Amino acid sequence: MTDTKLDWISVGHIEDLPEGRVKTVTARTTSICLSHFDGQWAAMNNHCPHQRGPLGEGTIEKGVDGKCWIRCPWHGWDFDPITGAPPGGHEDSGQTVYPVEVRDGEIFVGLEPEKPHMRTVTDTMLETLTNWGVKSIFGMVGHSNLGLSDAIRLAVGDKKLRYYGIRHEGAGAFAASAYGKLSGMPAGCLTIAGPGATNLMTGMWDAKVDRAPVLALTGQVQTQVMGPGAFQDIDLRSAFQAVAKFSQPVLDSSDHAELAALACKTAIIDQDVAHLIFPDDVQTKPSDQAAGQPDGRVAPAQISAPAESLQAAIAMLNDAKRPMIVVGHGAMDARDQIMELAEHIGATVATTFKAKGLVPDDHTHAAGVMGRSGTPIASWFMNEADALLVLGASFSNHTGITRKENTIQVDRDRMQLGKFHAVKVPVWSDIATFLDAVRPQLTPVAKGNTQIKELSERWSAWRAEKQSRLAEEHGQGVHSYAIFDTLGRLVPDDTIFAVDVGNNTYSFGRYLETKGNQRVLMSGYLGSIGFGFPAGMGAWAATQDFEHLRGRRVVSISGDGGFGQYPMDFTTAVKYGMNITHILLHNGQLGKISKEQRSGEWPVWETDLVNPSFAAFARLCGGHGVKVTQASELEAAIAEALATDGPSLVEIMTDAELV
Repeated sequence: MTDTKLDWISVGHIEDLPEGRVKTVTARTTSICLSHFDGQWAAMNNHCPHQRGPLGEGTIEKGVDGKCWIRCPWHGWDFDPITGAPPGGHEDSGQTVYPVEVRDGEIFVGLEPEKPHMRTVTDTMLETLTNWGVKSIFGMVGHSNLGLSDAIRLAVGDKKLRYYGIRHEGAGAFAASAYGKLSGMPAGCLTIAGPGATNLMTGMWDAKVDRAPVLALTGQVQTQVMGPGAFQDIDLRSAFQAVAKFSQPVLDSSDHAELAALACKTAIIDQDVAHLIFPDDVQTKPSDQAAGQPDGRVAPAQISAPAESLQAAIAMLNDAKRPMIVVGHGAMDARDQIMELAEHIGATVATTFKAKGLVPDDHTHAAGVMGRSGTPIASWFMNEADALLVLGASFSNHTGITRKENTIQVDRDRMQLGKFHAVKVPVWSDIATFLDAVRPQLTPVAKGNTQIKELSERWSAWRAEKQSRLAEEHGQGVHSYAIFDTLGRLVPDDTIFAVDVGNNTYSFGRYLETKGNQRVLMSGYLGSIGFGFPAGMGAWAATQDFEHLRGRRVVSISGDGGFGQYPMDFTTAVKYGMNITHILLHNGQLGKISKEQRSGEWPVWETDLVNPSFAAFARLCGGHGVKVTQASELEAAIAEALATDGPSLVEIMTDAELV
């Protein structure tokens, strides 16, 4: 007779399990070993009490007396399938058994009614993270983060959080890094202990050196076996010591809400990596602690420069006849003030490659990108300038900023001021506050100033030069200029570009002219191959989380070498319906490395690649894929991909020499 006080849950049909066999089934969240022997059905807890071996993967064995026993596959412990008792010799090792009923060929297991969820340590910490503004987590669920994963599941169910299950932790790390670069807020990266955690390292370093906030949430082995060398046990705190500004284990004795709050505060204020280590046994400990709140813990970010610095900068700019403004990524939040100042004083404006798009190339004062991936326009005007106003740029060796005597450098990070060489006027201030302070005291552009007319002429010459390069095509592949000229014309004015590393990146910087309020995300100081497509996933996630980014189109760009790093995460984009258009330049080699080998007078060696059809791969994954072999096909292929709802990939066969 059915016990109506129990919850009877279907776990399958009789044809699913032959006589003399066992299998693992799940009722609600309870893992059960279901057995079929001598015409009987039985169910017991699936975890062997020795080391939680899966009994449902074991066997039914008959003893010398003909009695049936379920044998654990790991260490051979035996249990009576009806009573759960061992044959003897295993103290306190009996198993919980559950009633079983078969109704019309369907098997039901009876469980006690589900108890209300008991608040755990990880529930408290996840609520704290969401209170601090964490909205998305990229991760992979695994055996040493299951308690933490369940807290994430509940937060997702309460619509406090979004979760994206990735195929490789490295892709999740790049996605979170790009999310932080675009939004200024951290996303989380969930991993297991050991290899899952170490797979984050490249993406965490990318975030650190580019000043992007990220939260690493790593599982860990149980506290009792940390250190001696248990399976997947590594010293995670030491492993993350160099890359994480904050790295702490979550212990029984920890102030759990405060740990989560400090991790968030570090990531947000320092724009850096924060790391929390969750031992397996601590994750599900009960907690009655209130979640942490950010109220009263974060001061306004404005930094005002001292008067003497402002006056020195004003004097230099008022004396200048050919001023130039150099915009770095650190000036991201001062776009409008920069252009107002340029128009006011008649300055040309160039950007570093990391800041491409912050000043649109279609603006009358824009000179394009400086450096190796830039335009000859920017280089010429910088060389002719008699004063440089450098905003949020670092003077690293790749920026190409000339070390002029009359240089004003403004940055909110004091260590960046004069870091590599002395500048005449270092100014410690956030960019917007500085610009608001100096603009009223600067002399408007003189009528005789000819810089902007010269700028227009040089743009015309450069555009004619780019167009003439199309004649270099000789049937070996599409020219990079044709790709980025077409792409630049077709994409919306508010597109977010995520670019990879390699010849494709140099060509993007040189040839694609930005417009409107487009943004460019890249692996700047680390320069890591493989960044492009995962960064597109991170950018798309940010467009779902922040109102000011909502609805913006995401376009990621890579070569075949870069896309080949994390290709299976294209299925992640399919799974979550990510509206990403990926432009893949396929030349069958690591083209930038081949070029460097030739430049250094080395033989070209081991840079060739064996690739599938990436367009066909995209279609097999469930997305849109199209292959382009002629420049004449570009416009239709890119337009169709941009109009696709969901992930799309345009594979373009290119000539590695035409960059």
